[in-house]
Amino acid sequence: MIKIENKGIILERTELDFENQAVLNPGCIKIGDTVHMLYRAVHEGNLSTIGYCKLKDFKVIERLNYPVLSPEHEYEKHGLEDPRIVECEGIYYVFYSVYDGINALEAYATTKDFKTFKKHGIISPIISYDLALEIFEKTNVPEKYVWYGRHYKESIGKNVKLWSKDMLLFPKKINGRFAMLNRVMPGMQIVYFDDFSELTNEFWINQLFELSHSIVLDPKYWYESRKIGGGCPPLETEDGWLLIYHAVEDSLSGHIYRASAALLDKNDPGKVIARLPEPLFSPEESWEKDGDVANVVFPTAAFIDGEDLVIFYGAADRRIAAKVIKIDSLMSELKKFPVNH
Repeated sequence: MIKIENKGIILERTELDFENQAVLNPGCIKIGDTVHMLYRAVHEGNLSTIGYCKLKDFKVIERLNYPVLSPEHEYEKHGLEDPRIVECEGIYYVFYSVYDGINALEAYATTKDFKTFKKHGIISPIISYDLALEIFEKTNVPEKYVWYGRHYKESIGKNVKLWSKDMLLFPKKINGRFAMLNRVMPGMQIVYFDDFSELTNEFWINQLFELSHSIVLDPKYWYESRKIGGGCPPLETEDGWLLIYHAVEDSLSGHIYRASAALLDKNDPGKVIARLPEPLFSPEESWEKDGDVANVVFPTAAFIDGEDLVIFYGAADRRIAAKVIKIDSLMSELKKFPVNH
């Protein structure tokens, strides 16, 4: 059994206009003894921007009273959501979801100080579900991918684009190339590229044709019956890349979001070494069960701090909380469940 230390609620909404409904799903990075946090800040009426605060020993020591990233373009007019921070080769990359009222896509920005940012635009596919389904039907993708395509097309409308969120950049290049986890529902895939300028629609269409060969994780266990998706950017350990991800169960009481863990091969992260057959943690506290969306723990940031793995997560889409796990304990548990290829 893995012992988990609850640090409780770290950040809550304020009366400030841009975050008076909720704060959730942060990106965090530790530099020295300071944690820089970018978080999704929700204005009443469900418009999201990205706020900033600074932590020391899980306490807020600085918090800006305005968003650092806000809608500027048509593709993000209904909000910027769920930032993840990765440092790779001296550059801080911030990946975030953009929402135009119909489509949820992924964009990124770069920063040196977490207060000023250069936006680089959308990097996910801008592809209709019609085209995606056409490709799925020509290739050997699992049936649930086809089901999701039809479901989104029917529930949102024929003009909806392929939802592509939860992108996670690896913090170092693999064999000289960028590596990134992508999420075409209901699973997670890996892509490699030399430069971000390569991430064009042509690139993604080619990836869709190869989708079945790039799947890293698909729903497998009881608590993943709906879907899985990106959580925290991968962390390098001696044993491989530690991936904390989210899993969604279709239950009689609705969707339940949980956190889980997998271990990926250090030199070939498309290969899964081990994976927990039970959730790492689930909604248990009242503030994890009740909020803007019930029964949600949604991990989006993690770092290794000495012997500890620190995980920040959104709780019931209303608050930000943290948990601490001994890294050796988690790795020992993971190794009990190797994945056979």
